[in-house]
Amino acid sequence: MPVLTVKNLAKSYGRLVALEGLDLTVEAGQVFGLLGPNGSGKTTLLGMLLDVLHPSAGTFTWFEGAEASQVRRRIGAFLETPNFYPYLDADQNLSLVAAIKRVSNPPLDSLLELVQLKDRRRSPFRTYSLGMKQRLALAACLVGDPEVLILDEPTNGLDPQGMVEVRHIIQKIAAQGKTIILASHILDEVEKICSHVAIIKKGKLLAVGAIGSILSDQPTVEVGAADFEKLHQFLSSSSLVKKITRDDNRFVLELEPGRSPGDLNTLAFANGIVLDHLVMKRQSLEAEFLEITRK
Repeated sequence: MPVLTVKNLAKSYGRLVALEGLDLTVEAGQVFGLLGPNGSGKTTLLGMLLDVLHPSAGTFTWFEGAEASQVRRRIGAFLETPNFYPYLDADQNLSLVAAIKRVSNPPLDSLLELVQLKDRRRSPFRTYSLGMKQRLALAACLVGDPEVLILDEPTNGLDPQGMVEVRHIIQKIAAQGKTIILASHILDEVEKICSHVAIIKKGKLLAVGAIGSILSDQPTVEVGAADFEKLHQFLSSSSLVKKITRDDNRFVLELEPGRSPGDLNTLAFANGIVLDHLVMKRQSLEAEFLEITRK
């Protein structure tokens, strides 16, 4: 079931086009990544989806046309820098969030345990590290048990350890079946967290789909053998190989659809060639992203 449908959505500031004719559909249970460099239009899109900004053109629909008052209750959002009262502790800040959302008896224990802040729940917010502040913001998003979370650069500014902690929490939330829309310029983050991705550059949608469809379907295979020339002759004439390039004393191959590295190894051995090097490499999202954005 579609949670969000976006049709021809656009936003301009005078002559500056921040977002141009964007179409998207986010299904229930997806972890949907909006991937693009800073200034690509990701935050502008999220601002419109949350009714903070008004579109210049196009439409979007939450939950197949649910009433606006109901939509707000079903969405939790984390935009930009976490903003809490610095002199209040985690319990007090989350209780205020619950009061604003009109949520009675929020499960503070389970929320703070999920975001790994239970042992610091009585510490003032001003004493928290940036990673702890980000994790408290995630807990605030979950107050009221929303169906959808919107996260704008949730690991921005964190050190590697903080990024891992926040990523693991998001993965735990996704495992509960919630739909997550996550904007990021960090390729590795999107690849590790998201099930689907939309690549945006300068306000334009360049590619969209499941991570597996955006990535190359066929793996790249790197091979080597003691008899380099014999290997070259075999690969050049093999029906399994679609494309071959040389990299020093190795060959990098693109296999024909449906063929596997195991097929190649078996056929090479049958032709008297023992491969002493065989490594399968799937194209990374980073390589695919760079290839798409160059076009």
